[in-house]
Parts: sequence; C-alpha cells; structure tokens
Amino acid sequence: MSERPDSAGPDPDDTFDEFAELVEEETRRDPDLAVIEAGSRTLRTQGGPPQADVPARPADPEVDKALREVEAELATRWGETKLEPSVDRIAALMDVLGEPQRSYPSIHITGTNGKTSTARMIEALLGAFDLRTGRYTSPHVQSVTERISLDGAPVSAERFIETYQDVKPYVEMVDSAQEYRLSFFEVLTGMAYAAFADAPVDVAVVEVGMGGTWDATNVIDAGVAVVTPIDLDHTDRLGTTPAEIATEKAGIVKQDATVIMAQQPVDAAQVLLKKAVEVGATVAREGLEFGVLDRQVAVGGQLMTLRGLGGEYTEVYLPLHGAHQAHNAAVALAAVEAFFGVGSRHARPLDIDTVRKAFASVASPGRMEVVRRSPTVVLDAAHNPAGARAAADTIGEAFQFSNLIGVVGASADKNVRELLEAFEPVFAEVVVTQNSSHRAMDADALAAIAVEVFGEERVQVEPRLPDALEAAITLAEEEGEFAGGGVLVTGSVITVGEARLLLGKG
Repeated sequence: MSERPDSAGPDPDDTFDEFAELVEEETRRDPDLAVIEAGSRTLRTQGGPPQADVPARPADPEVDKALREVEAELATRWGETKLEPSVDRIAALMDVLGEPQRSYPSIHITGTNGKTSTARMIEALLGAFDLRTGRYTSPHVQSVTERISLDGAPVSAERFIETYQDVKPYVEMVDSAQEYRLSFFEVLTGMAYAAFADAPVDVAVVEVGMGGTWDATNVIDAGVAVVTPIDLDHTDRLGTTPAEIATEKAGIVKQDATVIMAQQPVDAAQVLLKKAVEVGATVAREGLEFGVLDRQVAVGGQLMTLRGLGGEYTEVYLPLHGAHQAHNAAVALAAVEAFFGVGSRHARPLDIDTVRKAFASVASPGRMEVVRRSPTVVLDAAHNPAGARAAADTIGEAFQFSNLIGVVGASADKNVRELLEAFEPVFAEVVVTQNSSHRAMDADALAAIAVEVFGEERVQVEPRLPDALEAAITLAEEEGEFAGGGVLVTGSVITVGEARLLLGKG
C-alpha cells in the first residue's frame, strides 16, 4: 500500500476558518440541512489503475458464441424492471455458494444519480493504494461483462462465462426451491460476489440495482455505506417523495457502519439520519464534514480542491465534466478515507500524490463522453429529470456549442416530459428516436410530448437510431464546419450504448 503521512493532521481550530466558507457555500444550497440533527454521531477528523474502456464482443468466434448462449439464458429470467421485493432468493443462493460475499469488506453505494461514476472513482482510489478491487455496477453500456470488474477492468468474456457455469448448478437448485426463479439481476449479483471471492479481492465496491432494503446486493454488511443524491425515479416502486425513496435506500445502512451522505433534500436527509441513529452508524455529510472547496473548468475535465475527512486535497484533476462529477469525487474520496479509518481511528489524510493519480485515471463511459469530432458528438446517459438537469448544466459549462442538436431515446416508464423540459433551453432542435429495448418509448409517442415542450418546428422524428444520429449530425453541420455545432445523445443508458457502437466505440 502506498504510504500515507504519519503526522497527526491539522489542528481543527487552524482549519475552522477555511472550512467555514465551504459550510456556508454548501448549506446555502440547502440551508435546513445544516440544522438537521437526529442524534447521530458525526464523523469528523480528530485534529488505481486507469479504467478500461467498454469491452467489445469477443474476437474468438467460439468465445463469442458461448457468451451469447449465456446472455440468452440470462434473458429468459425476469428483467431488471420486474421484481418481487425480497432478498430471500439471493440469500438462499449465497447460502448454497458458501456466503462468498462475507469473505471481503465492502463499500455499498445507493442513491438516484451518480452511483456508477462514484463507484468508478472509489475503485480507482482503492486501486491506487494497492488494494485489489471488485466492482459491481449496473446497467451496462454495451456489454454485460462490464458489470463485474476486477482490478479496475471488466472481467474477460471467458471469465464471465466460467463464473456463470460455476454458479449455474446452484442457481438451478435455488430456482427449484423458491416460488419464483432467480431474476437476471439476482443471478448477476451472485456471479459478482462469487467472482470477487474467487479472485480474491481486498475490497468490493457494490452499486445497488434499485432502492436498497430489498435490492439483491443487500446481502452484504458493508462497513461504508454511500448515499449519492436522492431524487424522484422509479416512483412506482420506491415512493413518490424523496423521503419515501430514502426510506428504501436507507436499508443498506448497517449496524455500526459509516454513512457517507451526499447533499440531499431535507426530508431525505432526515430519514437517513434517523436510520443512522437506529443502527449506531456514524455519518459524514457533504457540505459539513467534507465537500468541494473549489473547482475550475480545465481541458478535458476540471481541477478541484476537495475537503476530505482528513484535510484538504488541492490540485486534483478529474477528466470528467460537470459540477455533479466534482461532488461525486468528494463523496468517493470521503468513502475511501472512511474505509481506511480516517476520522475514526486516526486523522492522517491520504497521500495526496496517490489521490491525484487515482482521480486523473478515472473514466466513466457514457457520461459526457465525447465520441466524435467535426461535429462533436457527446453521449450522456441521463435518464431522469435530475440527471437531465445536470447534463444540461454541464453541456453549457464544458462545451461552447452555438448549435446543439439533441438525440433523445427514452424508456417508457420514465418522466419523459420533465426530462425534455430540462433540455429545452440548450437544444436548438431535437431528434426523437427509440432504442432496441422492449422498454423503449415509441418514437411517435415521445415526439408528441417533445412537440409540446419544444414546438413542432424544433422536433424531428427518426424511429431508427442510425437515422436519428445521421439527421442530428446533418443539422449540427448546417451552420458550417467551424460554427460550433454539436450533438448530445441522451435519454437512456441503452440509447447511449447503441449510439456508442454505431459511432465506432467498442
């Protein structure tokens, strides 16, 4: 492990003034959060390898055939939008597999937006400190193998197939004893936990699929629970208010754990803090115990100064765009500090050079990802109103487009109107389309809503994604080669993944 300073860290009195500005800035956005106190202990200090790109299909025809067979078998199970809220089946699978998820410590991540990017940052930090990592995230952009990563890279197709074949007899055993078969997501979760134990990993970084309490991932007892910003999504399953959604997500907070809490709506924060009190968890809150002190737009990303649990981390370059990614970085840093005991067992900050190296290596495919120039084509997997608002803010900050064309393909179960309304101020025109998923909203239905938001003259309908991309690129080029035209493809992770393939990535 890379060395960390042996000094006792800064005196809290000496750093109070500089941190007061952070507290004032962060709580100005949500003033009530500063005064929410539920009796919980507050975590305060006492005084990786580069990410791999999205994998392509296997080059070996036999391996590709075997992977397709696995994918086909998985596809016969309940998809990720159909579930029965319990952990009974996954717990039964863990039991017959010998409880692999208990053979390594974990960091568990829930929230509405930012989970995957935060997980990638945590993974990079842990890897930079010479820990072997396993990361489980969802959904995938292009390949199902992306969901299970070891040492900062997706597992190979061969290893994915091998892991599936290893757990398959146990999956069938559980299937035969349960009222419902294990779902697609439950099988993948079992595969991930088994692969991590087999590796073996030093630490697992696990993103929930949906909610928390009854999510299949919630058979781990993570010492660090991370809650990224909570907003309205999956309201038919999780609740119609931030507080109701937070109640489900709080289920990942375990006895005596440390909770790293991003900025939250007040009612959601109250729920999370109450849960922490009930289980004796320690809480660190963005804007109070840690946060973003400063951020400046830089070439290809941003330069940040972060306040961690152990002190200040200056000149940290992150090759991702947007204020939301800076906040994700602050959350990721605090989570890794907590994992290493900063603020509880000692006050030493993490080695600054190692932290800088880790953040500089982070990639998050499909999140403000530039995949083409002349005109510039950007992909962003925003699929709900909160994600769309963050994307709209970021595209204006990071790119100087004078003629931005949107390509939007969304899922039918999303709040599409508010998603489109978030993009209306930044799109000159929008091309509505649909991806190949059975969940995709019909292009004509999406167009009807888009016309209400943008006006008929700003909306074009192209049901086929290849045609939509071609139309958008043509529209972006209309002002001339050097006029600042661009295309943003968004609305769904699936839309982004398919566009990525069409544009030659992966």
